[in-house]
Amino acid sequence: MATFVLVPGFWLGAWAWREVTAGLRAAGHDVHPLTLTGLAERAHLAGPDVDLDTHTTDIVRLIEVEDLRDVVLVGHSGGGMPVEQAADRIPERLARVVYLDSGPLPDGVAQFDTNPPEEQERLRALIGDGQLVPPPAWNPAEDPTNLAGLDDEILDLLRSRATGQPLGTATAPVRLSGDGTVPTALIACTFPVEMVRDMIEQGNPFFAGLTGADLYGLPTGHWPMFSEPKGLTELLDRIGRKVPVGTE
Repeated sequence: MATFVLVPGFWLGAWAWREVTAGLRAAGHDVHPLTLTGLAERAHLAGPDVDLDTHTTDIVRLIEVEDLRDVVLVGHSGGGMPVEQAADRIPERLARVVYLDSGPLPDGVAQFDTNPPEEQERLRALIGDGQLVPPPAWNPAEDPTNLAGLDDEILDLLRSRATGQPLGTATAPVRLSGDGTVPTALIACTFPVEMVRDMIEQGNPFFAGLTGADLYGLPTGHWPMFSEPKGLTELLDRIGRKVPVGTE
């Protein structure tokens, strides 16, 4: 069976993986959900010095201190950036990187750069002089695609437990040495797999890092650990057991 390290996206902690963690462990896997510095139960550690390298170090140190090997490293959403850098630093310890409704950014690009100018302006107005990117309102009327599949109970949970995201993790660019490569998979939720294939074939720089990746579709909202935990668990179990794409 596989060893999983589960890295949450913006505003979340290890708690977000609770149902998926339980399901993977029941299937016989070794699972390590991770809370990154400055979030959830570690929110008191947030500050201007917490950046993308901090979160990358969180992942690397967990894997090294626990002496984990052949790791399936899963990064959801914004968690894909520190996962990408961690894979660049310790490729010898990883069996596969899985991007969950995420993907590897080109070297030198920050998460903040991926937003259109008007969204960047809106976010900077919200942040002001602070050092945290505030969580969204979790309002399905405003964001029906990303919040698809979330009921009122889960939405209330997200509103109560989500914490501000350290700003430096969004504004610091990804930096890669390019010295090592790790097999990669994508689980696409809010965009179709066919679109990903097209973007890869067209040489889109934001999809170039997925060239050769195994592509899986899990049609749901952007937080599948809440909207489709069973389906997500089953997909990760298949990936961990190295079941080829398109087979059972």
